[in-house]
Amino acid sequence: MNGIKKYALAMSAALLVLASVGCAPEPGTEADTKTSTSATDASAEESGAGESDAAATPEAPAAEPVSLPGAGPECPTDHCVSVAVSGDLLFHEGLWSQYAIETNEAGQNFDFVPLLEGQKAYLDQTDLAVCQMETPLAPVGGPYLGYPAFSTPPELAAAVKAVGYDVCTTASNHTVDQGTEGLLRTLDGLDAAGIAHTGSYRAEGDRDEPLIVEANGAKVAILTSTFSLNGLNAEHDWQVDFRMEEPRVDPERMIIKAQKARDMGADLVIGVQHIGEEYWSEPTPGQMELAHQLHDSGLFDFVYQHHAHAVQPLEDYNGKWVLYGTGNTISESAPAAQQVNNEFLMTRVQFAKQADGTWTTNDVAWNAATNTQDGAYKWCSVMPDQPQGVCQSPEFDSGVLSRTAATVNAMGAAESGAHEWLVTQE
Repeated sequence: MNGIKKYALAMSAALLVLASVGCAPEPGTEADTKTSTSATDASAEESGAGESDAAATPEAPAAEPVSLPGAGPECPTDHCVSVAVSGDLLFHEGLWSQYAIETNEAGQNFDFVPLLEGQKAYLDQTDLAVCQMETPLAPVGGPYLGYPAFSTPPELAAAVKAVGYDVCTTASNHTVDQGTEGLLRTLDGLDAAGIAHTGSYRAEGDRDEPLIVEANGAKVAILTSTFSLNGLNAEHDWQVDFRMEEPRVDPERMIIKAQKARDMGADLVIGVQHIGEEYWSEPTPGQMELAHQLHDSGLFDFVYQHHAHAVQPLEDYNGKWVLYGTGNTISESAPAAQQVNNEFLMTRVQFAKQADGTWTTNDVAWNAATNTQDGAYKWCSVMPDQPQGVCQSPEFDSGVLSRTAATVNAMGAAESGAHEWLVTQE
């Protein structure tokens, strides 16, 4: 008999003694009823029935923890969630003209799935995938425009969904290239494709609401902002995560939204900043200060940045990770002097839930890619396991991988556990 049951029986016996020496209640009173009930219980205990009944009722077994290992690498706890991120979807005419098709039953004039399909094998091995919709979507049938005021074929949204993306951030220096109409078309196109989005908004007040999505049983908040609108102004200041007055970046708003996301039950919070010096493979002091400011708030689990059109390092900052530059997701080839524009990075971060309910970063993996294969534009992995075969040539592919690895690890990422993402070995 455990201690709690012994205590209960002792108390019952004590009450019986007190009742027997107290003033006898008049028949039919409330006190009489209570005493009678106690006496009946005590009689049952004296006969052993009470103890026998208690012993015969087994304690409910502790609930077995539900195992949610996720789609990523081996999970060291009962619950993991992995998030893959990539950079700018940056479209010029060379990309869209190559993937034009006869208008199909869905009314599409382009099929961009073959352009991006190499990413699918990686995105299939992650619980949540986030892209960057760098440019506004055009109306069906165009006009389509490249730099400086982009207008990208809307078929891109369906292709992004088809290869495995779940969320797109939309705050960039090109968000309002086509004004409010372009901004709204982009959101409509993403909605139609079934892709969640954040960074640009339809209505006042929407900007203050954090995007929270579910991935493998975890609530993940995605928060973003951009440093520039290329000198343009949004029709309303609430349409884009951007601060109109100097300084243009707005980490304070992201921190406020991060706290709101936590209050709303977010398990993980990811901060995304559109900032950097174009075609530079090193973060600026401003980039580092901003990323560190987010992590110093204690509210973010991972921070990453894009815009530079160049891969930049990973950094382990006090146990939390920063990716300073994703490079592009896809782009038309730039001249040799801007070769970094043609070299891409995808990064997967796995988080593991601990016994006390907190989450820690368990695994950080990256892959490198380039933008052509067999003379045609195509996202093509240059990793050593060659999941798509040779991209341009063994020598060229090796050079891309070598440069990417050197850049990614320039701030000690490899020593902190970041590693190559070899998808064929998973």
